Amino acid sequence: MKYAALVVKNLARSKRRTIFTLISIAVSLFIFSALVSMPAVVNRFLADPAASNRVACHNKAGVTYGIPEAYKQAIAATPHVEAVVAQSWFGGIYHEVADQFPNMSVDPEQVGAMWPDWEIAPDALERFQHLRTAALVGPETMRRFGFHLGQRIMLRGTIYPFNVTLDIVGTLNGKAPPSFLVFRRDYLEEVRGRPGFVDVIWVRVDRAANVPQVITALDENFANSSAETLTEPEAAFYGNFIAGYRVFFRMAELMGILVVFAIGLVAANTAAMSIRERRTEIAVLRSIGFPTRTILAMLLAESLLIALAGWLLGCCGAFLLLRSITVQGVVGAIQMPTSVLFIAFAVAVLIGLVSAIVPASAAARRNIVEALRAVA
Repeated sequence: MKYAALVVKNLARSKRRTIFTLISIAVSLFIFSALVSMPAVVNRFLADPAASNRVACHNKAGVTYGIPEAYKQAIAATPHVEAVVAQSWFGGIYHEVADQFPNMSVDPEQVGAMWPDWEIAPDALERFQHLRTAALVGPETMRRFGFHLGQRIMLRGTIYPFNVTLDIVGTLNGKAPPSFLVFRRDYLEEVRGRPGFVDVIWVRVDRAANVPQVITALDENFANSSAETLTEPEAAFYGNFIAGYRVFFRMAELMGILVVFAIGLVAANTAAMSIRERRTEIAVLRSIGFPTRTILAMLLAESLLIALAGWLLGCCGAFLLLRSITVQGVVGAIQMPTSVLFIAFAVAVLIGLVSAIVPASAAARRNIVEALRAVA
C-alpha cells in the first residue's frame, strides 16, 4: 500500500494520455459487453428448461393463417395433455406507432396451469378470470408507460379496425416475457364477431418425456384437414421469431472480439511508449535501491488501474444501453447477464496486464548503466 500514492501520481503525470487510454478501453468494453449480451440473453431464454413441457400448435402454413378454435376440444382429449389455452394476437399500440409492444389475448380458464413459471399472484389470476376486460402486464411494459394496478387503458388496433379498453388487474412475474400484455380472448372474440379462429393453441404436457408423442399425435390428428397443424416445443416456436436475429448475433459476437483485440493493441502501444519515456526514472529508482519486482509491480498496477476504470465505465454504459433495447415479442428489455460482466472484467485485466508486461519487464530489468548512458 505504501507505493499506491506513487502509482496514482504517475497516472496523473500525463493526464491526457491516461484519459484517452481509459476512454479507448471503456469504449472497447462497452461495445464488447453490449454485443455479447444480446445473444447471451436470447440463448438463455430459448434454453429455459421451464418451457420444456409446453408446445405451440399452429397452422402449418404459418401463424398468420390461424386454426379453428374447435381444435381445442380434440387437443384437450389427447393423452398426456394437462392444459390447453388458445391465443390470438392483437398487436395494438398504446398511443403512437413507436409505442408498439407484444400484446395478445388468451383463454383465461387455464392461464395459471399453462404458465406456472409466470408466477401470477392468485388474487390477480382470480380477477383475470372474472373480469371481462382484465389484463395482465409484464413489468417492463408497466415501467415503460407508467402503468399501475387498477388503471384502465385503451389499445388502438393495428391489425383489427377497432380498439380495446382494458383494466390492469395484475402483473406477469417470474420467467414471463417482461414486455408482454395479455387480456381475455373471449373479450376480443366478442368485439371481432366471433370468427372461430385462433393464431396458436398452447398445450401443456404432463411430462417433458411425452412431448414428442403429443406433438406427433396432434399433427397426425389434423393431417389432411382444411387447416393442417405444425406443433413445436415452445423454444423452437419462439426461435422462429428470433431466427432473423441470429446472423446479427453471430456478427455481434465476432465484432466484439475484434474490437477488444484492436483496442488491446492500441493499449499495448500506449503502455510501451509511456514506459519507454520513463527509462531514466526507472533506472534511477533501481539505482537508489528499488527492487526490480517492485518497479515491475508498480508499472503493471498503473496499466491495470486504467483498464479496470475502463471496464467500470464501459460496462455501466452498456448496462444502461441494453435496458433500452427490446427484442420485440419475445425477450423484452435485454439486461446484461452476470457472466458477461465477469467476462468483461477478465478481458479488462488481460488488457491491463498484457499491454504492459513486456515493456515493463524489459525496462525493469535493463542494465542501470546502459539505461542512464542511453539518455545521457
